[in-house]
Amino acid sequence: MADLTGFTNAGDRLELSWSDGRRDTVFAIWLRDNSPNPDARHANGQKLFDITDIDDDVMIDHVANGGGMVEIRFSPDGHEARYDIDWLRRHAAPHHATHPRRLWGAELAETMPVFRYGDVAGSDDAKRAWLSAISELGFALLKETPCEPETVCRVAELFGYVRETNYGRFFEVRTEPDPINLAYTPMGLSCHTDNPYRDPVPGLQLLHCLVADNDGGESVVVDGFKAAAILRDEAPGDFDLLTRHAVPFRFASNDADLVARARLISLDDKGEVAEVHFNNRSIGTFDLPADLMPAFYRAYRRFAAVLQRPALEVGFKAGPGDLFIVDNQRVLHGRRTVSGSGRRHLQGCYADKDSLQSTLRVLERAQP
Repeated sequence: MADLTGFTNAGDRLELSWSDGRRDTVFAIWLRDNSPNPDARHANGQKLFDITDIDDDVMIDHVANGGGMVEIRFSPDGHEARYDIDWLRRHAAPHHATHPRRLWGAELAETMPVFRYGDVAGSDDAKRAWLSAISELGFALLKETPCEPETVCRVAELFGYVRETNYGRFFEVRTEPDPINLAYTPMGLSCHTDNPYRDPVPGLQLLHCLVADNDGGESVVVDGFKAAAILRDEAPGDFDLLTRHAVPFRFASNDADLVARARLISLDDKGEVAEVHFNNRSIGTFDLPADLMPAFYRAYRRFAAVLQRPALEVGFKAGPGDLFIVDNQRVLHGRRTVSGSGRRHLQGCYADKDSLQSTLRVLERAQP
């Protein structure tokens, strides 16, 4: 970490100079709002004041640097605060503290992120590595998971909580005589994200193989972020259309009628791809303005074609005890056609990404 070599108090702001040549500007209002003193912040980290409690014309009255701390007195309220220099260094410049992500295609099959259930359940180091892979790649495979009903829920509880839906706390994936969803048939399923008709969409999906006595039925995963990056590079106009216009998704059964609107590709505040929602089975009737419809369909079809490129597909045969997890707002999953008369039985559940990221940060914080 660079050292603080100097500062200039301009009253409404503080100019900071660092030993590596970096210079930062931090404003009095920002410093006062982030006061770490006990009368401003509880021991649990939560603030004890409202932003309106700070004077409109708050100024830096006095500054002193010593002992790894910067001491500041503010006017007109006379509040005094001590800021850790390392904290100032980390927060003075804009940044987004997120875990890195790595885009991938078919080459991931050679370095499949595979973990063992016993390791992950019994070791914080193994759990951290597992969650880190999911965060980075949006996908990981867990092997030697007990072939017992509802184990999929216990795996979700290793890092968070099950997201219950109209399908229940968990759901069965096997052939049914009168299926409410095509997942419950032997048909092949093109790669998709689950439940885009929900608001909010489940962030994670877990699928656990209990029985696999059949032929076919191989699982396929595709990195939607990689596909979106390809579309942005090859057809920026199409990419732009899909990021600007939401479309409806719907699921209807005897006891549910779920409708939500979503963009096929969503961006964050930095213009980076943040979410992909793609499900040909549940996409609704487009209700775009007539003059946009032809161009949007061309963009939609082009994105679908990119997602179907073999160079992006990773296929694997899930056997009994295999459980895979996907970031449902990034990684599309599907399956080949199930053939033969043998049984195939999986159980699945949903969970949310905030719990996974929270558990990962706690585990990383505990590292020596």
